[in-house]
Amino acid sequence: MKIFKPSAGIAAFLFIAGAIIAYGQQEPLPDNPTALLRVGQDQKKAIRVNETIYQATGFGNTFMVTTGEGNVIIDTSIAFNAARHKGLLRAENSGPVKYIILTHGHGDHTGGVSAWKQEGTEIIAQREHLEFAHYQTRLQGFFARRNAAQFSLRIPPPGNWAGNFGANIAPTILFDDKYEFELGGLKFEIYHTPGETHDHLTVWIPKYRAAFVGDNFYASFPNIYTLRGTKPRWALDYVASLNKVLDLKPDILLPSHGEPIHGNEEIARRLTRYRDAILYVHDETVRGMNAGKDVYTLMREIKLPAHLDIGEGYGKLSWSVRGIYEGYAGWFDGNAATMYETPVSSVYSDLVKLAGGPAAVARLARERVDKGEALEALHLTDVALSVEADNRAALEARLKALEALRSRCRNSNERGWLDYQIGVTRSKLGEKR
Repeated sequence: MKIFKPSAGIAAFLFIAGAIIAYGQQEPLPDNPTALLRVGQDQKKAIRVNETIYQATGFGNTFMVTTGEGNVIIDTSIAFNAARHKGLLRAENSGPVKYIILTHGHGDHTGGVSAWKQEGTEIIAQREHLEFAHYQTRLQGFFARRNAAQFSLRIPPPGNWAGNFGANIAPTILFDDKYEFELGGLKFEIYHTPGETHDHLTVWIPKYRAAFVGDNFYASFPNIYTLRGTKPRWALDYVASLNKVLDLKPDILLPSHGEPIHGNEEIARRLTRYRDAILYVHDETVRGMNAGKDVYTLMREIKLPAHLDIGEGYGKLSWSVRGIYEGYAGWFDGNAATMYETPVSSVYSDLVKLAGGPAAVARLARERVDKGEALEALHLTDVALSVEADNRAALEARLKALEALRSRCRNSNERGWLDYQIGVTRSKLGEKR
């Protein structure tokens, strides 16, 4: 296979790529989502997985595989973890870094490349990494605002557009389906396993039957659609990639978020359940589409059976259902009104007039909140505030609805967006955020 080697620039992926699942789906969520970014900050010593594999834990794990001829780094975490991870891992072995392998192009995997790269270090990624890097840079301003909202950070001012192909490309080796090399007598096989992203890969070390699976497996239903925005993530890609890993029969599974899993039986049980949960949601969505059901009906109806319930601490079923539905069919819902550029909000003022003004709509929204119907209340406040943006009663009803949703939220990304909207609403009411 011919290997394409672009210039060895350093990829500066500044946006947070969203991987809070390391926190663990059963733990209570902290009040501030940014606390989740501190996963692993108290780690004093790298985890010794076996005689040559070490893990530094964080918002994206960093792995080091040692050999007599140098070391291989698999993922580099987010930028603010890089120095800490490097210190932990080099305390175990300070040999030269011969290879960096990126399981995919999200910033919590690529952020520490510059910290680890040495003269002569090869950086390996799947060929789709090129487009993925340009895509992230192409929409850098959009993602910066979305990530700031999701993670309770300050919303950045608009910046200059970098153009369609403005990314710095870090990898020096790109491959299509499979790439392999040996270092110090240890063989590494790398497979294209799309799922979390189109450029996603899995690293396999046959000697240890160890599979580094990046973000194709973690302790929650996956983010088949992520609220910050993403290209369609194909559920059947996840299924095929998980099958590829299962076929390897690994004895050690090393996800990029969370702890290593040991033992083929346990790994097979967890991966099979994960795969089957994804396939179930995919198939039920497609079955519903073919039966003529609309996306909102399917978002409400589709639930995992108990034996496939893998939690929704990070990804969420309803978002994934819509992601699958619209990934296949696009945005048009069959309603003639949605073919045109005039949104439904264009008639909100008429509805408010019919209802007797913003105050009347706000009262109805508050009644809905008090009845436990927070989502309906949010819709009503959208209507009222479109006419009178500073209507205090509507803002108060909106705040009450958002806080009700937050009180029962069990998903980290949902919590982040609710916190953001609560802060915006409080600011409009003149309260401290």
